[in-house]
Amino acid sequence: MEFSELREAIEKVQLVDGHAHSLVALDSAFPFINSFSEAQGDALSDAPYSLSFKRNLRNIAELYGCESTLQAVEEYRRSSGLEFISSVCFKTANISAVLIDDGLKLDKKHDLEWHKRYVPFVGRVLRIEHLAEEILDQEMPEGCTWRLDTFTEIFLEHLRSYPFRKDSLLGFLKISVTVADKVVGLKSIAAYRSGLEINTQVTKEDAEEGLSEVLCAGKPVRITNKSLIDYLFICSLEVAVCFDLPLQIHTGFGDKDLDLRLSNPLHLRKVLEDKRFSECRIVLLHASYPFSKEASYLASVYKQVYLDFGLAIPKLSVHGMISSIKGLLELAPLKKVMFSTDGYASPETYYLGAKKAREVVFSVLRDACIDSDLSVAEAIEAAEDIFAQNAIHFYKIMLGVKSSDSKLNVQPNNVKKEIVVSENDVSLVRVIWVDASGQHRCRVVPVKRFNDVVKKNGVGLTFACMGMSSAVDGPADETNLTGRGEIRLMPDLSTRCRIPWKSQEEMVLVDMHLKPGEPWEYCPREALRRVSKVLKEEFNLVMNAGFENEFYLLKSVLREGKEEWVPIDSTPYCSSSGYDAVSPIFHDVVADLHSLNIAVEQLHSEAGKGQFEVALGYTVCMKAADNLIFTREVVRAVARKHGLLATFVPKYALDDIGSGSHVHLSLWQNGENVFMASGGPSSHGMSSIGEEFMAGVLHHLPSVLAFTAPVPNSLGKDMLLGYDRIQPNTWSGAYQCWGKENREAPLRTACPPGIQDGLVSNFEIKCFDGCANPHLGLAAIIASGIDGLRRHLRLPEPIDANPASLDGKLQRLPKSLSESLEALEKDDFLHDLIGERLLVAIKGVRKWHKASLYIIIGMKELFRDKTVFLLNGLKSTTTQKIRKHTSNLSIATKLIFLLVRIRALGVLPLG
Repeated sequence: MEFSELREAIEKVQLVDGHAHSLVALDSAFPFINSFSEAQGDALSDAPYSLSFKRNLRNIAELYGCESTLQAVEEYRRSSGLEFISSVCFKTANISAVLIDDGLKLDKKHDLEWHKRYVPFVGRVLRIEHLAEEILDQEMPEGCTWRLDTFTEIFLEHLRSYPFRKDSLLGFLKISVTVADKVVGLKSIAAYRSGLEINTQVTKEDAEEGLSEVLCAGKPVRITNKSLIDYLFICSLEVAVCFDLPLQIHTGFGDKDLDLRLSNPLHLRKVLEDKRFSECRIVLLHASYPFSKEASYLASVYKQVYLDFGLAIPKLSVHGMISSIKGLLELAPLKKVMFSTDGYASPETYYLGAKKAREVVFSVLRDACIDSDLSVAEAIEAAEDIFAQNAIHFYKIMLGVKSSDSKLNVQPNNVKKEIVVSENDVSLVRVIWVDASGQHRCRVVPVKRFNDVVKKNGVGLTFACMGMSSAVDGPADETNLTGRGEIRLMPDLSTRCRIPWKSQEEMVLVDMHLKPGEPWEYCPREALRRVSKVLKEEFNLVMNAGFENEFYLLKSVLREGKEEWVPIDSTPYCSSSGYDAVSPIFHDVVADLHSLNIAVEQLHSEAGKGQFEVALGYTVCMKAADNLIFTREVVRAVARKHGLLATFVPKYALDDIGSGSHVHLSLWQNGENVFMASGGPSSHGMSSIGEEFMAGVLHHLPSVLAFTAPVPNSLGKDMLLGYDRIQPNTWSGAYQCWGKENREAPLRTACPPGIQDGLVSNFEIKCFDGCANPHLGLAAIIASGIDGLRRHLRLPEPIDANPASLDGKLQRLPKSLSESLEALEKDDFLHDLIGERLLVAIKGVRKWHKASLYIIIGMKELFRDKTVFLLNGLKSTTTQKIRKHTSNLSIATKLIFLLVRIRALGVLPLG
């Protein structure tokens, strides 16, 4: 039986979180460790040894790409900030609406309005005991004391005011009712205070005595008297019935102060049998664990009873979560079971609740299909109901857009005057891909067409798109790709985001499919996905990556009446004045990247004139490649906004330093960095797994250059040779070797701050530049590492000196694109793992890069007096080669090639 459709439906559905709590500031007194456990005090010290704690901590570490320790996660939180981690958690969780009980007392908690930064709709659930305590904490006027009648009048007046946003009629109370206070439901924590055996006939006399007892205990008021709690419960039920508000009730496990025996929902039978409340919709929270089957029974026999499984997921073990949800579904109608995270204090609790709920519900519904309880189609419908539709109907929330893939636009529907939450103001969506030559390309579609058509069916594009070079918009020879045939650009909705510098536009990265659901073998993102899958399935490894982006900022000047672009400054490496001059630009860059959930570790001025670097945080390789594409887009756009031009070209000026996209790599297994040595002896500070992987990369590095250094960018003394950037003594790695913290080696092991001396946490590849397609580059690197793992390759001894001083003893890396292509041609392993057809296309594009270079050289000779380049001393052999490679092309075509090539590389006008 095939369950891919069920899995896809569950992964894509946007969640309506029916029960959660406020987040707190990072400097709150609330300990982060409490996000993992209901334990308190001394018992909390044992929490890290529970199954759920270990699993949840590992899941968070995997999300953040850090070590799976509480200390490492807390450090990541502190360094990233609450806004960034909240964006990451909520975006990954894909929650469209959340209902928050803000009555939970937490230090430095944020108000409801704050949460709307991360979720389209936030509704309030009013905790009745908290409201009562807030009222009783106020002083009565003129020295009066609280009496039950006065308190009841005020309490009920407040309950009745919330649904219609009226201000309090009793002005002496300092409890304001604002738009943010609009409630979608009520909630009781009677189970935590006196239990669920509610006395539906509680007398006013008993309640009056209870009120006196509570007041005598002093302030702040905490209501624990059973008679008063039962009285509040019944009063609230009456209001709920009157205004058709649902009532959430805590049941089963939770805070330490409850008597678990009294939290069994079966104790609610008197309430459920009371005809006064037969129309009141009641939801039992926490899956009533460990009374899940009892709750299931109640939902099956009482029309007004519904179920919510927050807290049970993710606080139980995997077996516990699955058995609890299966218990709920044994009798309960599928239309009565609802998702929530019961998230509180930290955004990670929302993420964990969403992540594990998807996994557990898939497991439960899959088993139901296997057992013939459900068909796959029925299971898909059940998933959509459980995760969204049931809550939408139960809490009477309206949908602005009905689509499991689209952003839900929701609003409460139980008020007399509806407040319309308008659809976002996005008008256009950029559909972005990067081709084999490293060019960023896009199609732009109106947002309505994107939502209605493109999300499901994609955008059509010619096969030739992956055969184009950076010099001409047509398929290169020998790629086997032509204008015949069409693919579909299928948006990866997990990458869809608002464009920070164009607020009315969004952008999204795409996968290339022959038809929706059938990946095209030439797709760069699919190539990375394929080799990552091999790494995971064969070795249970995940590669993390973090890129350093170097680029030049150029300004426009007039010289002799002509516009020229020159470096913005000439300050040295890490110059404080150099950074200060452009700090407004980088404030915008960092803000834009953070809005895209891209972590920035540091930035500084580089050694070149007008050159700068932005270092990104590391994450799983697919995400890292996606982040690099978005980062290039951000830097270019922000530079344009400031009247500048940003170029990532590897060698902007022959007499200055080149620009790279150095990448730091590490291997992770079950949330732990296994590239680094642990426990056993290690002469290099890395594990045997790390050494084998790195040795594979070193072995295949000449071939890998065809992916990571894809253009000649060579306009020097002999322009038909030489990678201009990858030269000795330029920190770019020109020899086939590795070193420990040796920046002249192409592979460098790194021991960043915080890593124990003698150990290395990652290795850096220097020969990766800004013209590379990052997905193809990382795919080649992983494939090389897999070969090292399979063959258990070992590294040679590290080079601690400048490799150039050992010339003749070390193998020189390819000096030109031609040499790297020759190495790739002989590399059977990469052909097998990456795919023969894709490599044929890549080699064809690279050869066209080389051919177009000859054309450029020839055209420069024709326009020597117009050029900004110095071409004196051109060899006669060079001219002969130019004629050989251009004899079949017209002068007009040569001109076009020249102009397009110069535009593409960022090498600026000839005059």
